[in-house]
Amino acid sequence: MIWIAFAGIAWFLGWSLNVWLARRRPSRWVSLAAPLVFGVTLVAVWEGVVRGMQISQVLLPAPSVIAARLVMSPDVLWGDFVQTVIKGALSGYIIGCGAAFAIAIAIDRFPFLQRGLLPVGNFVAALPVIGMAPILVMWFGFDWQSKAAVVVVMVFFPMLVNTVQGLQATDAMQRDLMRTYGASYWASLLKLRLPAAMPFVFNGLKIGTTLALIGAIVAEFFGSPVRGMGFRISTSVGQLALDMVWAEIVVAAIAGSAFYGLMTLFERTVTFWHPSQRN
Repeated sequence: MIWIAFAGIAWFLGWSLNVWLARRRPSRWVSLAAPLVFGVTLVAVWEGVVRGMQISQVLLPAPSVIAARLVMSPDVLWGDFVQTVIKGALSGYIIGCGAAFAIAIAIDRFPFLQRGLLPVGNFVAALPVIGMAPILVMWFGFDWQSKAAVVVVMVFFPMLVNTVQGLQATDAMQRDLMRTYGASYWASLLKLRLPAAMPFVFNGLKIGTTLALIGAIVAEFFGSPVRGMGFRISTSVGQLALDMVWAEIVVAAIAGSAFYGLMTLFERTVTFWHPSQRN
């Protein structure tokens, strides 16, 4: 009963603090404090409910148990992080987004490609990752190269569609003005249409940050060396080591959030002029 009471008190305090924050004048520290308070409250309630109701650690480990696993297994978690995030997800993300951006420029330069490539890209994007991953593992082997190939397939089409749409975002008056100045296609692209497309480009990049990590982890379920987040999750589930599974999930969540946040900061730096970035 003590733990249940702890969970109730934690929820009440967190709710009261969030209500107080909601009544404050909007500011940077309020926007940062609100999700932090909610997260701490959720973890405290989780700990209290699991301890108070004596839920089996196999079904749902307490946050303290997961934290202990994070502290005790830094080498394993770091090796899995490098294998999955750095080698698999990041390399596939760079290759996939870079290729999509280049092909979007080609589509914009030669409009007939749009009628041929976009339907094919739409078809590829509709393919389920659990169907493509085993094939790509057989083609590229069990190491990180096959995971990068899965990531390329997942991030390519969202990046391509957003970039093509962004390059078409300028209106007719702006394009006519560039032609009046005698600007070439490349001058118009670099000075007008590409800057205007940046919000769309970053939208594709931000979508790709989450897809890249998901694709790399899922691909490891179908074959990998003896390291990697997907490998560790699948083997730990079989061993009923749910604390390790949740530790890997926490690392993946932190990595994905950091990657997305970094891309958002980069977007604010590049598109500071856009109305969406004005406070």
